[in-house]
Amino acid sequence: MRRRIAVAAALAATLLGAAACGGKSASSSDSLDGKGKTLKVWLMVDAQTGWPGVVDAANAKFKADTGANVTIEYQQWTNHLTKLDATLAGKDVPDVIELGNTEAAKYVFNGGLADITAKKSGFDNSANWLTGLSAPCESDGKLYCVPYYAGARVLIYRTDMFSAAGLQPPKTYEDLVADAQKLKSQHASDPKFSAFYMPGAYWYAAMSWVYGSGGQIAQKGSDGKWKGTLEDPAAEAGLQKWADLAKQYSKGDPTKNESDQDPVFAQGDSAMLYGNGWELGAVQSQHKDANDPNSPMVDTAVKGKVAAVPLPGFSDGKSLPSFLGGSIVGVAQKSKNQGLAAEWIKDFTSTSSQQALLAKGALPNATNLLDAAAAVAGNEASATAAKSSWFTPNAPTWADVEKGNILQQALVDIVTGKKSVDDAAKAADEQITSALNAS
Repeated sequence: MRRRIAVAAALAATLLGAAACGGKSASSSDSLDGKGKTLKVWLMVDAQTGWPGVVDAANAKFKADTGANVTIEYQQWTNHLTKLDATLAGKDVPDVIELGNTEAAKYVFNGGLADITAKKSGFDNSANWLTGLSAPCESDGKLYCVPYYAGARVLIYRTDMFSAAGLQPPKTYEDLVADAQKLKSQHASDPKFSAFYMPGAYWYAAMSWVYGSGGQIAQKGSDGKWKGTLEDPAAEAGLQKWADLAKQYSKGDPTKNESDQDPVFAQGDSAMLYGNGWELGAVQSQHKDANDPNSPMVDTAVKGKVAAVPLPGFSDGKSLPSFLGGSIVGVAQKSKNQGLAAEWIKDFTSTSSQQALLAKGALPNATNLLDAAAAVAGNEASATAAKSSWFTPNAPTWADVEKGNILQQALVDIVTGKKSVDDAAKAADEQITSALNAS
């Protein structure tokens, strides 16, 4: 119970505000006769690599109930907002859209998502949705999207490598660095070996080091204006610690983000990884053909050789703050199949779907399921990590910071040596300040 309350409290701190928007809404009486129709769903690649069976089960139930087919188009986090904006400006739009919870406010505010208030009572656990996921979906008492799942990042490590080196999972940050150094030395003959795999543009990770050092991305002043704060001493100290780790112990591409870190780790040349709890399963079982989501799942080189713990922070006994993120799913305002789209979301976010997600290491979309999540083997680390968390600035235009790759570029500049931490932080602050204050 205490774990559930703690995690719920952490998630509740992630409230996002959104202004009202109008437009067509999905009615409770919409026809669910889908014979001859095909629903187009945009999901992020996490579902393809992490829980394809959950998607398949939802599609099967939806087709049995409505007769409609479903086409899933998987999107990459790196460019999906640019692609989405361009698509929504046209006529051929996806019926269902997945967005990160930090991205939702923009599309609630600008009318990109349909009003599905009339459908709310039909969604499982809607009275208990996690505030950090549901708040971005709401405006003026109306509902525009549905919580999908939450996640907290943890340290995933190779148990066999740690055992061979005589190491235990690190309990302090000093332990972590010392372990990385020892592992690096023991595997010096492997040119591909990463003691701690860390892609250069992995901003969710780098900002954990910033918040763990007492810094933050931006702050809202008494005048209502936002100001980027990465150049503050505490934030720069965190950036420096992150950069030191990435430069010394990772062979990851300094210009890439974390989108392919699971298949890289699965090859067996890395000892540690910072990822979502569900990635503990994703690194152990992957599609035989990475380019074919219908190919069979096969065990990887690290099957049965990994475990997860909270990544230790800079104060004894405390974990490094984890980004408490998640996703939502909504119906496109321009969809011609809004009733069917809402029905698919109902199947995809049902209690049975949520229980299947728990087994994959994801945190559920509702408080009444958190105890079950913590009880799943392998989930305890992410549930614990969620107690110490950070969230992006509560600004309606935050999604433009992500879309503009402002943080990613600053990090790449740091790890490639193009800019010093101070110069990169100042350049990013200028862009963040401009983006967050844009009307």
